[in-house]
Parts: sequence; structure tokens; C-alpha cells
Amino acid sequence: MTNAPDLLTTPLNALHLELGARMVPFAGYSMPVQYPMGLMQEHLHTRSGAGLFDVSHMGQLRLIGPNAATAFERLVPVDVVGLGVNKQRYGLLLNEAGGIIDDLMFVNRGEDIFVIVNGACKHGDLAHIKQHIGGLCTVQAQFDRALLALQGPQAVNALRRLMPGVEQLVFMTGMAAQWNGCKDIYLTRSGYTGEDGFEISLPADVADAFARALLAQPEVKPIGLGARNSLRLEAGLCLYGNDIDTRTTPTEAGLNWAIQKVRRTGGERSGGFLGDVTVLAQLDGQALTRRRVGLIAAERVPVREHTELQNLQGQRIGEVTSGLLGPSIDRPVAMGYVSPEHAAIGTRIHAIVRGKAVPMDVVTLPFVPNRYHRG
Repeated sequence: MTNAPDLLTTPLNALHLELGARMVPFAGYSMPVQYPMGLMQEHLHTRSGAGLFDVSHMGQLRLIGPNAATAFERLVPVDVVGLGVNKQRYGLLLNEAGGIIDDLMFVNRGEDIFVIVNGACKHGDLAHIKQHIGGLCTVQAQFDRALLALQGPQAVNALRRLMPGVEQLVFMTGMAAQWNGCKDIYLTRSGYTGEDGFEISLPADVADAFARALLAQPEVKPIGLGARNSLRLEAGLCLYGNDIDTRTTPTEAGLNWAIQKVRRTGGERSGGFLGDVTVLAQLDGQALTRRRVGLIAAERVPVREHTELQNLQGQRIGEVTSGLLGPSIDRPVAMGYVSPEHAAIGTRIHAIVRGKAVPMDVVTLPFVPNRYHRG
């Protein structure tokens, strides 16, 4: 497709077209959904080699100043103050009711708190952050920077040829780097696939050349949005807008692990964040009306988002939020929300697909074991 006039393009747009990508609108951008290799092969290549993703549509922010970490803790229920330099954490931006405005990653770089938010949410996130803590620290948007993700078990071998030293990083740590004379690069060993990998923030005018240098490595192939989605679902990771949104609390979504003890009831910096009354009550055992679960179909029938879930008596108990045929395990997998009494591992429920009841079992997430490099 040609880029519609109202769609933005990333610094890699010309490269995507040159590589024969099929472009689709996503988060206000024209983005590659897949390349000629096809979604299935792109997915499997990332699991065995190294896949290069253009994620430049995502939002990059800097929180600057001596009070930046303390200020950010007013908006997220996680430990920012105690995070070491060049260490990264997953965070949740909450509203007053404890609903999730966005999920994000942030790094303490010493000179700032570097935050990466979802592309479709970035302008709203920026306004929200400025409104609540703009008087306590400098909030600087860097929406013009490029962001690349190199994912897969061979990612480190490919990247170390261009940036020696990256192999020393472990999962959820970062470092400043340089390439071909450009010193304004920062990368973390993290990602959205369940595989080892890296996310690389760099100036827009360097991105095309750097991406081509990566693609010249024998392990690396370009990967589109389609495989990015199937990879993250197999890894049991939430997609904002599908699996979590402003009506979802962290506990409902099964994200309690992201809230450190220091921010919980009895912790040194307990509460003090938007939505703390609801979130702390749920962490302390308040009854829920639903829980996020992983599901595997007993039949080879893909179960898509918005599919109704029923108990064995035919009563509605929830809905699928993400679902597809998992390429790595060759079985239909899904995530969704069900009433708590149907959330136990091993529970059999039904998904209603075109009027037919498809048996599904509640299983432990992730569907494919994570292979992060923890050292």
C-alpha cells in the first residue's frame, strides 16, 4: 500500500518498502505487518535466529532532575527510587481508579529516568505525566528518535560485531553505546518476544544505516508486526488495548509481580501513587470479579479476541482478549479474562466460535518458556 497522507512514517520507511514489506496503519503510522518471508517463518526465525523489528512508533521520554524518580513514583506503583543506574524495570501508569493507562519500560540512566511507552498512548501519556509531575521534574519527549528491537537467541552474536561489549549486559540492564561515529545511542537487553534480545534507541538520521548493518549479519532477518504479536502472545505478555486498558487493574491482569514490596502495604514507600486505594486493597486480598488467564484449545480451532467464554453449563464467564494459532507450539493459544472461580490451572471451559463450543483449558503462562539472558 502507499502511505495515506494522514499516516506518519518511521525513519525506516524506505527500507521497509525496499524489502517488500506489506504496510498497514498502526498507532497512526504506516508500519510493516510482514515481509515476503511471511508471518510464520518470521516468527520461527526469531525463535531460532535474530529478528529485527522497527518499533520507532513507540514513545521515548526523559524525566530529568534530582526529584525525577520520586516524582515518577506518584504515577506508577513500582520502585523507581531504589533502581540502580543502568537498571531497567517494567511499570504501569495508573489512573485514579487503579486502571492501567499504559504499560511501559523505564531505565535509571543516572542523568535521567528514560521511559518507553506504547505508540498509540504516547501523546496521552505525555500529557498525563506533565499534568501530574511536570512541576517536579523536566518531562522531555523524544518522539523523533528511532527505536529498533533485535530479538532472538542469535541477537547477541549479531549485535556484538557492531557494538562490542553488549554481550556483558544481562536481562533488564542497559548501556550507552556508539556506532560509526554516533555516540548518542542507548540500548537495553530486553524485549517483547520472550527471547533474549535488545532494544536500541538512536537518532533518526542514523537508524536506516544501522538497520542495514544489522540486516547484513547472517543471523538477522526483518520481522513485522504480525510476528511481533504472535511472539509476545506465546510469551504471555499483555498487549495494551487488548489485554489491559483503563478498566483493568494490575491484580486483575496478573501483574502483581511488577509491584515491589516497598510500594505495597507496610512497605517503606507504600502507596502514594494514583489508584493506590484500589490497587493496595486488591493486593491485600480484596475479592476480584475477573482474572487474566492463559488458554489452550483442545481442538485445532483458532480462538480470536472478543470470543465469548462460557462454563460447561453454557453460562458466560468472560472473553478472549488475544488469540491465535501459536506457531512455535502449533496449537491454538489465547489469553482472556474469566470469573475467579474458573481461573484455576486445569479448568476446562468453552470458547464459542461461530456458534460452536470449543473446549479450552486454563494453563500456566507463558505458553513458550522465556529465554532471557540473566547471566
